[in-house]
Amino acid sequence: MRTLQVHFSNRQQPDQTLSAGVQRIVRHASGQVRLGDGSVGPLLLAQFCTDQRGVWLQVASGVRGIHVNGRPVRRMALLRAGDSVYADGTEMLLRGECEQLAHAPELPDEPGEDLRVLLRGVGGRHHGRSFTLDKPRVVGGDAASDIIIDDPAFPAQQVRLERHGERVLLRDLGSAEGSVVNGVPVRHCWLQSGDQVVFEGNHRFVLEVPLGQASAMQAFPVPDEPLPAPAQAPVPEQPRRARRWPWLLLSALLLGAAISALLMFGAR
Repeated sequence: MRTLQVHFSNRQQPDQTLSAGVQRIVRHASGQVRLGDGSVGPLLLAQFCTDQRGVWLQVASGVRGIHVNGRPVRRMALLRAGDSVYADGTEMLLRGECEQLAHAPELPDEPGEDLRVLLRGVGGRHHGRSFTLDKPRVVGGDAASDIIIDDPAFPAQQVRLERHGERVLLRDLGSAEGSVVNGVPVRHCWLQSGDQVVFEGNHRFVLEVPLGQASAMQAFPVPDEPLPAPAQAPVPEQPRRARRWPWLLLSALLLGAAISALLMFGAR
């Protein structure tokens, strides 16, 4: 069972766990952006809405300047571990879990050949592209890499993604700063379906595994009681449309009778 934490990049606040329900993102009179406690006074910017489906970001009516991974959000966005939420210049990083390793195992002799295990780009140059993991894939700035990160400061070889049976290993190849998985800096770690890997802040990838191989995971426990619905502006009730067909039928009958009378009297 996975949990997510909100990590403030400016470190003005401690990490806070996203529990089931609604947690408000507010701006106080001092200008500080933080997770609110529901009290009246601070300006509501957005809110995290968490249930058994996952985490949603809902932007308050009329508020601008809310971004997820550098892209503006006007109303709602579905979030995953590793996403960066910006509100009024404050970055909130959603951190999840990842199985880190002190030492990576040896490269397997027979890597998995399932072409349905994919690394899908969700940000940066490779957005929308998918890379099969039927063989080890090297991520780096070198032209010989399988997944090329076109950045002069990026290492020639950053990591290698390997299949170890039903598991996928992210192996660090000696980079200076490592990588980020689900918002957590790592060197070597086992990846699970849905894990987000980020290189250089904006090159984002998500691991996709066939449903039969992915373990049954829930982002949060299913509560016994229904969760409060996200706050939304009331929708005005639309007036009911009266049924018009009886009146149209009566009008047609009257028009037909009038035409028949004109024809009858006009013929005499």
